[in-house]
Amino acid sequence: MRILHFADLHLGVETYGRIDPQTGLSSRLGDFLAAFDEVVAYALGGGEAGENEKIDLVLFCGDAYKSREPSQTHQREFARRIWKLASSGIPVFLLTGNHDLPNAIGRATTMEIFRTLEIENVIVANTPGTYRVEIKDGPLQVVALPWARRSALLSREETKSLTFDEVNERLERIITERLMAEVEALDQSLPAILAAHVSVSTATSGSERGMIMGHDYVLLKSNVANPIFDYVALGHVHKKQVLSENPAVVYAGSLERIDFGEEEDEKGFYVMEIGPERQSSFQFHPVKARRFLTIKVNVGAQEPDPTQAVLKAIARHTIKDAVVRVQVAIPERLEGLLHEGDIRKALKDAHFIAAIARDVARERRPRMPGFSAEGTTPLEALEVYLNSKSISQERIKVLLEYGEKLIGESEAEK
Repeated sequence: MRILHFADLHLGVETYGRIDPQTGLSSRLGDFLAAFDEVVAYALGGGEAGENEKIDLVLFCGDAYKSREPSQTHQREFARRIWKLASSGIPVFLLTGNHDLPNAIGRATTMEIFRTLEIENVIVANTPGTYRVEIKDGPLQVVALPWARRSALLSREETKSLTFDEVNERLERIITERLMAEVEALDQSLPAILAAHVSVSTATSGSERGMIMGHDYVLLKSNVANPIFDYVALGHVHKKQVLSENPAVVYAGSLERIDFGEEEDEKGFYVMEIGPERQSSFQFHPVKARRFLTIKVNVGAQEPDPTQAVLKAIARHTIKDAVVRVQVAIPERLEGLLHEGDIRKALKDAHFIAAIARDVARERRPRMPGFSAEGTTPLEALEVYLNSKSISQERIKVLLEYGEKLIGESEAEK
């Protein structure tokens, strides 16, 4: 059996985008949907070489949207692709993430409409439990750990005198106990997968740190890396990573880049296979995510043309269709020679210019030794200043003569 695992789609992130004049929608929405379309195409048998077999199960591990109350357009585009998979006979398992939960108890999650309409081949996991999924090679057990709401597990009375850390400790204990109960009830003769939208203790965080709604609880890796599982599919952390090989404990990461914190991160999804003898393997498949590019330029103090230095640095990079930011370190005395208009023209092929930032090194003006302004005439102060510079005495004499004349004219006008 072949299972496709992806997560953290986050439709609705529109930062670093522009309005597409043909659709009236953000170009960034187009980026996220294009990545999703690659997932769908692969699942249907049109992978990188166009020759892979159809996927047996698509496993989505949470956070379909950026907002807990997504727009109708975002919901339509997500549903359209889920329907394409389900109507082709591929079961789709949808796990609820923290961004899929409503702002108040009693409101529906963003996934609930699929269950309400009883869409064939779509399984929605809003609550923890074990789901039996029938695929062509036989039944598969999926233990689901959607994002847990504190209010669903702990009463207000239980938490009123606890700190955030103490509340999280209780949550972690309750969730772990629930997971162990599900593990004990598994049929060990059948393949089993854990699908969880959680933070695991050894994971390296990504851009999700800036998108967290509330205070994270964290599960120990030892509690999720149970050998009874053939594969542990994780969502919530945006940086793809393998926490364990046996069993495989894997974060698929976000499907598109969210910000410059993910500039170097590869984006895509995993495909895992379980053989007839329960042997398993998994492989990452990248998608064509929007490139983010940072161009750093250090303008030297002796640089005759700072703008040209920046333009040469830009020319060394492929900026076409990328989200670009330029960071220029420049001495204070050269800042006025930096022409932003010329830099923007050089970046015209970029998808979006995120920033042209200047890190200006302010020059400290040394004090002249032995000099005090108190009781010093303007002409005397000028003479001290000129003597502190590398100027010949002949030149100083001429400048003092002109200075005396200007000072005299200024005083005469008072």
